[in-house]
Amino acid sequence: MSPSAADFPDVVEVVVEIPRGSRNKYEFDEEAGVFRLDRVLASAVHYNFDYGFISNTRAGDGDHTDALLLIDEPTFPGCRVWARPIGGLEMRDDKGEDFKVLCVAVADPHQAHVGDLDHVRPHRLIEIEHFFNTYKMLEEKETDVVGWRDAARARAVLVADRDVWRAEQAAGSDHRSA
Repeated sequence: MSPSAADFPDVVEVVVEIPRGSRNKYEFDEEAGVFRLDRVLASAVHYNFDYGFISNTRAGDGDHTDALLLIDEPTFPGCRVWARPIGGLEMRDDKGEDFKVLCVAVADPHQAHVGDLDHVRPHRLIEIEHFFNTYKMLEEKETDVVGWRDAARARAVLVADRDVWRAEQAAGSDHRSA
């Protein structure tokens, strides 16, 4: 049986903004419904994972919940991937708390055995932390990597962020029907 939205929060739909290997930081412009080049990373680093967001969520910074996607081959901006949350990276930046959900692609058989952070190569997790500690350095912006959190914490964040998104949608529909 294939995954669906009904499997949330055990399975989520990740919308890829940035493919692994890119230095281009793309962001989805929700109002216009398009992907835009936000900037090119100034530091000599690149995304070592696919990066995007989890649809139908709203994080504390006003954006969708951030997602890091482990998949063997890079995808492309706009690609939608069913994925399993296996943990999350708690961070802080200039906008405040910033939780990034680490996921594995359901359709990637090389990730089928990965159910939690203990199944990810420890060095891979260190590489991800290093990326987030350094990718904004030359832009004179600071980030603080607090640490990895387990899958249960990631699912709790997702449920809370889905509730915020639903409330936002309900409020928007109330305004449209008035």
